[in-house]
Amino acid sequence: MQLKHLLLLSGLMLAGNSLAEPAYELAPDFIKPPPGKETIGNGHGEIAVDSAGNIYVSVQEPNGGGMQVYGPEGQFQKVLNLPDSLHGFVIRKDGDGEYIFGAVLKDARVIKAKLSGEVVMEIPTSAFPAAQRDFVTVSKASGEKDAKGRARMAGIASGVKKSENAAEIVLTLADGTEKTIAKEKGVSVGGGLKLTNCDVAPNGDIYVVDGYGRSHIFVFSREGQFKKVFGGPEEPYKFANTHKVFIDRRFEPARVFCCDRGNKRILHTDLDGNLLGVIATDLRNPSSASFHGDLVCIAEIAGRVSVWNKEGKMVAECGTNPKTTNTPGIPPKDWQQGVVTSPHGISFDNDGNILETEWNQWGRVLKWNRK
Repeated sequence: MQLKHLLLLSGLMLAGNSLAEPAYELAPDFIKPPPGKETIGNGHGEIAVDSAGNIYVSVQEPNGGGMQVYGPEGQFQKVLNLPDSLHGFVIRKDGDGEYIFGAVLKDARVIKAKLSGEVVMEIPTSAFPAAQRDFVTVSKASGEKDAKGRARMAGIASGVKKSENAAEIVLTLADGTEKTIAKEKGVSVGGGLKLTNCDVAPNGDIYVVDGYGRSHIFVFSREGQFKKVFGGPEEPYKFANTHKVFIDRRFEPARVFCCDRGNKRILHTDLDGNLLGVIATDLRNPSSASFHGDLVCIAEIAGRVSVWNKEGKMVAECGTNPKTTNTPGIPPKDWQQGVVTSPHGISFDNDGNILETEWNQWGRVLKWNRK
């Protein structure tokens, strides 16, 4: 009888531990930068881990390759000759191997590459539908300046660019009419695709977000053929700077997890783009996410790393900055150990520890081990 009671008590204790909220502790100075460098270099990208535990970090280093690879213990291994504006990427198994799927911000294209850096597929800008690819806004300087001394711009019209030359631009407006605008002094044209991340669904479809553009989400087949588009600034989504999207396989069927940064919220759609609901609001500008078991960790660029359970409850936070951040200009001399500046990319490793890379012109990676 006493043995039964001990076994029951032991079982209850184990159950309690399995339900306990996770806790994390900083692993100081985890990443060892490349030889001859004090930091990893200009960071405005992502971080991910392969099945062997190796760590991949994208950097904006045009003369040194766009991707650095580190071993599981943080030791520098090599540089991959990938684009220097690989703003968002994931590592996913596909067929017989693991691949890097990434959004190249400067070029408005998507690449699929082997872990060696060899690019094996590309989705070029031309593969995206014209309604989003060629959507622009034409503005003209108002003659006034803002608080930072920059020229204030007044919008003239927005629409899909039909043609453009040195003298004029022709737009197709929302009502189907055309508008010709002379490119006189002070007139500027802005818009087009600004792709910030992508991920891969269970069936191989590739989801790409125009996070620095109008926050549309594009779906391509495994082979790179366009299938559909959803999202954007209009109803019912009202997306704003939906910085990165990920396929949330914690659910069956899988869902699209959206870091809707401009609205300070995270939300789900289904794989067809139908809204399923808002998970949480009032975050500190969610910029990236990663999953492990039933947990998701979030890089919040305004100064926090947070961890949430499958039910949408925040269960832990790491590195919280008492000040609101969102700048790449904090130099190493002002870094505080264990306190984030501007979290931009994030990944769980294979053991459930958290790796975070920052928007920082010197480049910074932090790690928290799960206790």
